[in-house]
Amino acid sequence: MLYFAYGSNLNHFQMKRRCKDSVFLKKINLTNFKLTFRSKYRAADIEPKKNSIVPGALFQISKSDEKKLDVYEDYPVLYKKYYFTYYSKNVMTYTMIKKTLFKYPTERYLNVVKRGYKDCNLDNHFLKKALKA
Repeated sequence: MLYFAYGSNLNHFQMKRRCKDSVFLKKINLTNFKLTFRSKYRAADIEPKKNSIVPGALFQISKSDEKKLDVYEDYPVLYKKYYFTYYSKNVMTYTMIKKTLFKYPTERYLNVVKRGYKDCNLDNHFLKKALKA
């Protein structure tokens, strides 16, 4: 299955540790969404926003990887699954159920996300913009 990462799972080391079968395919943009951080965990989330994009990574993952991600993402309590189509293929990602107010991420979490942006060669302009919310 195809999985879209936009937060800490962009970090290749973390993703491989969590999902041993995962394969990074390429960087892609999710259109008409914006990146934010929220909840008591101060974690990454996406929300609809016209004419905005969320840079991220497309991974191929196995069924067992998906189960591990479900546990990590606290699915279906904290996050729900969101599906979109990318070049006629279904892609799964997670989005938070409760859209709480913006909460600045912890330094540790943010460093993991920043490393992921480097790993996937993403433009961190979008990350900086999300942190100014």
